[in-house]
Amino acid sequence: MPIDDEPRAAREDTESFDDEEQRESSELGSALLHQTLKKALSNHGLALDEQTPLAEALRQMREHRQGCVLATHDGKLTGIFTERDVLMKVVGTNIDLERTPLRPYMTRDPMRLPEDASVAYALNRMCVQGFRHVPLTDEQGRPVGVVSMRDIIEYLSGFFPKDVLNLPPEPTSGFSNREGA
Repeated sequence: MPIDDEPRAAREDTESFDDEEQRESSELGSALLHQTLKKALSNHGLALDEQTPLAEALRQMREHRQGCVLATHDGKLTGIFTERDVLMKVVGTNIDLERTPLRPYMTRDPMRLPEDASVAYALNRMCVQGFRHVPLTDEQGRPVGVVSMRDIIEYLSGFFPKDVLNLPPEPTSGFSNREGA
């Protein structure tokens, strides 16, 4: 009879694993649809007036470790200036960074989301439209934060802590040389 016990135990382990996987999947799906960006994410972003010199904006981005600046005028969002803007519009040009404002180099009137949008909706917009950063605004159009792809990935990884935290230190490690080659 010991032979019968082993398959049953293996089935129970597999069923337990499947139940846990379904529970995690259900929790994730529910959170994506119902959790708001305001509750799920905590990046308040970096907001600067659109007339701020590029040099200051770049210093602030570096100092605060932000991938973008939310540009404002009279406290309302008017644009976004991202790392991509730096690479595509600023690098290699002959401009005076200390005197040139953000405004000509920012992306004007960016797609924005209300802070009560769901995480799933933000993820959809970011994937479909190819954005890495999306500003969050209040009802008056004032920036209250920014959601980035990195924020979304960190949020999602929280639903799979064992899978993410138990990865080997070097996932691509293996044989560096083939034997006999």
